[in-house]
Amino acid sequence: MEREHAELSSLAAALSEALERVAASAERLGVGGRPSEAADLYEVERSLGQASRRLDAVVRSLANGNRD
Repeated sequence: MEREHAELSSLAAALSEALERVAASAERLGVGGRPSEAADLYEVERSLGQASRRLDAVVRSLANGNRD
């Protein structure tokens, strides 16, 4: 279980970084006059945010030894 926790924890960190990068790109596109593309990226950001929260919950559960 420790290996799984470590792997998923690393993935959660990478997902968090991707989320920040997508948000920054969306903001730049919005300011740069590409509102349609920015809106699409904001939708991606929302989806990644949801995935990130769910993955974080799994990582916490593994760290606590829960077997749900």
